[in-house]
Amino acid sequence: MNKVNHTKIVSEILGTVLSTNSINDLTKETAILGTIPEFDSMAIMTILTLLEDNYGIIIEDDEISAQVFETFGSLVDYVAEKVD
Repeated sequence: MNKVNHTKIVSEILGTVLSTNSINDLTKETAILGTIPEFDSMAIMTILTLLEDNYGIIIEDDEISAQVFETFGSLVDYVAEKVD
């Protein structure tokens, strides 16, 4: 799967979990951790679960850090590395 597809899927998951349409405005550099009020620990757990379900992967606790969720691009990069 290419990075464009990962970007689209991650964007759709974020839009669903955060219940917002502004997800379409995300760029690779857009900060998400600490800047989106709805992006709390429950949202992170839901996002991780949806990523696992969508991609058929298992995300281990020790693989996750604040750096993964720092920007939209870092989250897409994490998914791309995990899946590809």
